[in-house]
Amino acid sequence: MSTAEFNRWSLVVPVKMLARAKTRMSGAAGPHRESLALAVATDTVAAALRCDRVRTVIVVTDDPLPAADLAALGAVVVPDVPDAGLNPALVHGAGHGRGLAPGTGVGALSADLPALRPLELARVLDAAGQAPEAFVPDAAGVGTTLYTAGPGVPFSPAFGVDSRAAHRARGARELLIPGTDSVRRDVDIPGDLRAALALGTGPRTREVAARLPAFA
Repeated sequence: MSTAEFNRWSLVVPVKMLARAKTRMSGAAGPHRESLALAVATDTVAAALRCDRVRTVIVVTDDPLPAADLAALGAVVVPDVPDAGLNPALVHGAGHGRGLAPGTGVGALSADLPALRPLELARVLDAAGQAPEAFVPDAAGVGTTLYTAGPGVPFSPAFGVDSRAAHRARGARELLIPGTDSVRRDVDIPGDLRAALALGTGPRTREVAARLPAFA
């Protein structure tokens, strides 16, 4: 396998049902909460698809609206067949990724990265290719925005409470690469969205944010 082929990844992006997404943004987003959740996921997937290290983006979702929008971008959309929580959904998506591109790495990417820059993602994936398993902690230093497993390595994500500590405890290599803030800046609360807007989000998130009184 060539170095270029090794650096081709399938990324799994889990997208919640919009009715249950971005609940901590309810106060700031009001009636635009679901639109904001869809916009953030759309900008995240669009950026991942523009990264030349990414072969395929597999979106795991049971919501028909993001399924249609993200498939139109070029993502492969699969339902959450296990219906047993986040990590089983990611493993399910990773199975599709390995089926579509055998011999390449698989990663789980947060759907909450509206400022994601393809070149920064490429740098992180290049570094991830140097370890069997790797992960990127979120900007708060508690969670995880990206987990990767190389070719032939069991895909064992540990997303959830204190996932940074959980991934470290499993022996995954932590990637703290200067100049890759967009890969770490997930959006859960209003302060996160302000920080992402300051970095520069994709167009869908900017458009929805402009409708919110706190961000207009």
